[in-house]
Amino acid sequence: MKYRSYPGTDINVSEVGFGLWTLAAGWWGEFTDDEAVAMLHRAHDLGITLFDSADTYGNGRADELLRRAFGGRRDRVVITTKVGYDFYSNPDARRGQQEIPHSADPKYLRFAVEESLKRLGTDVIDVLSYHNAHEEHVPDDAIWETLEALRVEGKIRAWGGALGPSNGYLFEGLDLIRERRAQNLQLINNILEPFPGQILTEAAEQSGRTGIQVRVTHSSGMLEGKYTADTEFAKNDHRRHRPRSWLINGLQKLESLRFLHEGRGMTLGQASLKWLLASPAVMTTLPNIYNVEQLEEFAAASDLPDLTADDLSRIAELQRTNFGVHEDHMRYKGTMQRDGEPFGPVYRYEGDGYPVAGAEMAAAD
Repeated sequence: MKYRSYPGTDINVSEVGFGLWTLAAGWWGEFTDDEAVAMLHRAHDLGITLFDSADTYGNGRADELLRRAFGGRRDRVVITTKVGYDFYSNPDARRGQQEIPHSADPKYLRFAVEESLKRLGTDVIDVLSYHNAHEEHVPDDAIWETLEALRVEGKIRAWGGALGPSNGYLFEGLDLIRERRAQNLQLINNILEPFPGQILTEAAEQSGRTGIQVRVTHSSGMLEGKYTADTEFAKNDHRRHRPRSWLINGLQKLESLRFLHEGRGMTLGQASLKWLLASPAVMTTLPNIYNVEQLEEFAAASDLPDLTADDLSRIAELQRTNFGVHEDHMRYKGTMQRDGEPFGPVYRYEGDGYPVAGAEMAAAD
């Protein structure tokens, strides 16, 4: 396993991390506490040191699993977590993929952090992010001033924001990097869905101060290379919210990516992580891990040879043409256009590819 350090800090993290939502949320299968802790221990044995939680993952369960797994060796792991959704006042509000209400109240944020610290069994959180910051949250000084105050007080070591739950939020991410000077930004990015994650990653590179955590690294499992046209997902499986066309079109796209893994001693899933790690701004990747076989495969990716410049160029060209597959353009959430900015209004779709520099792009939802 290789490691990277957040700019301007001594927070050193593994290139492959472990996001606990697959263990705690019940959307990728059910795990007993013992099964989950055993998986976390195995991850650490493989060199993974960054474990990403959120207080809403299982309404506190993810934090408790981390305490059980690493309470006696806290100094050996980096804990990143998120607050912002008020599940305390809305414990039964979540229905399927719908979000529960946020809270931006500084008193609530402090309360949520203290509760997380108790569940985690620690006195400091390494990286704290505001969970899925929306349009109204990024301009709210009280949120970011509270996170900075918590850092000064020693409750957290660094702070930032997460974007989501779905793809989009281009200018929210840019503002977190450029205006808020966030030390961390968690976002969606993968070979098949590089917009706007690649723009934000490049902005983080230019800033020199923001580290990126990448989630949905394998396009909800598509880039693991295990799906077929007959694949079906259980009713409580997170992937079931994807339209059927996503599966069929995705399988067609994978045909053009065979050069990344066939005869090269790496799987498509490993090559997908190496593509993300080509950026020095990416601190860690957070593949969805829900069995030991996957865990061992993804953890091994860090030590494999980097993708070549030719590999990266070929991937970029495939992305510009949407891998030769015709499909409706994705609709994005959040702020995707802003007058006078170098992105958004000056982006267009090249054929069926993702937005590139050019004419005006249609407004997103």
